[in-house]
Amino acid sequence: MMNTEIKEVKSARAGDSYYKIKHSSGLNIYVYPKQGYRSAYAIIGAKYGSINNCFSMDGGEKITVPDGIAHYLEHKLFESAEGDAFTRYAETGASANAYTSFEKTCYLFSCTDKFDESFEILLDFVQDPYFTEQTVAKEQGIIGQEIRMYDDSPDWRVLFNMLGGMYHNHPVKIDIAGTVDSIAEITAEKLYECYNTFYNPNNMALCVTGNVTVEQVLKTCDRMIKPAEPHTVENIFEDEPYEIVKPYVEQSFPVAMPLFNLGFKERADAPLREAELAATEILLSALASPISALYRELMDNNLINSSFGYELFEGPGYCAVIFGGESRAPEQAAEVIKRYITNIKSDGIAEDDFAVAKKAVYGDIISSLNSVSSISNIIADYHFNGNELFTYIDAVANAGYQDVQNRLQQMLDVNNCTLSVVKNGGEE
Repeated sequence: MMNTEIKEVKSARAGDSYYKIKHSSGLNIYVYPKQGYRSAYAIIGAKYGSINNCFSMDGGEKITVPDGIAHYLEHKLFESAEGDAFTRYAETGASANAYTSFEKTCYLFSCTDKFDESFEILLDFVQDPYFTEQTVAKEQGIIGQEIRMYDDSPDWRVLFNMLGGMYHNHPVKIDIAGTVDSIAEITAEKLYECYNTFYNPNNMALCVTGNVTVEQVLKTCDRMIKPAEPHTVENIFEDEPYEIVKPYVEQSFPVAMPLFNLGFKERADAPLREAELAATEILLSALASPISALYRELMDNNLINSSFGYELFEGPGYCAVIFGGESRAPEQAAEVIKRYITNIKSDGIAEDDFAVAKKAVYGDIISSLNSVSSISNIIADYHFNGNELFTYIDAVANAGYQDVQNRLQQMLDVNNCTLSVVKNGGEE
């Protein structure tokens, strides 16, 4: 068995440090002690999300599983033969939750006392799957209701309609929870197959931040984490063309104000490294933050309200930039955004706008170090993308005007975007 390796990661710029640990079990552990903090936050995640529906292990045969199974597994993992993990957390007073995204599944809790007891619960239930045909069948009704609830959410529909208009083959266009038909195909055997493939310590990361010590975290991990042999998991995706499927998607929905998502499909050859990520975030802040010229133009023409925002939407095999919010005239708003991008690509970003945006992005990431949940969530995200928090902070601080200008020229192709609109059927 390998030994546990502990490395301290320091940032002179942030005036902070944390510990990166490769545990003897294979688990990747990050501990970020925060002196003077009363609360603690722990999150453990597997690199396994809704897009991982076709894979092979150790070069074996291709395995295809029903859409929505990662999310289903997340729900079921809280159950055991003895009861439910939430009931156990109620006794320690911790606030617990879990979520499944496109590329990972995470389980978390926060507390102000009884950390060791709550931490033990987390490590226990995540390593102790209990699936029977009876309990799996019972969950189908519950998750079916959740799927129908999301089908009735205009925010959810405007996003997935856009993804369907952008992606030909990539499973990012499929609802995270699957469909009522796809979850009907889920069995206890398939859940165990996915669990045993992806919930291996070598494919997982644990991040603990706040009122904790490295010794405290490792004492519990040494006792509780079951070692496992590393496996090579290959996720199999069909080839995805660069071009979108269609430029416009609309759905009738009973909404007070129309909603829109304008998605620019980007090349997704490899995950963005810290320097590219920093330049991209600065670029988007310069383009569309509330102090940008674009935002002011849209506001002055009554084409958006304060719900307007932007997002870099990126993961294995997919990448897009999304602008969206409420608008009385979504198509007009989209045309203004596309025209603005075309003009700024031709004229370049103003150096003053770059300087303001860089300060804003730097300020945001530094201020996130005051929140134990933000720290753990960011470190977990970066771990699975192959990035590192302090390296990213340095990349933002070191980003040059030309770096951001170069990203602008590489991105935001106005001929490769999809506008998704949700509005009342009777509206013009």
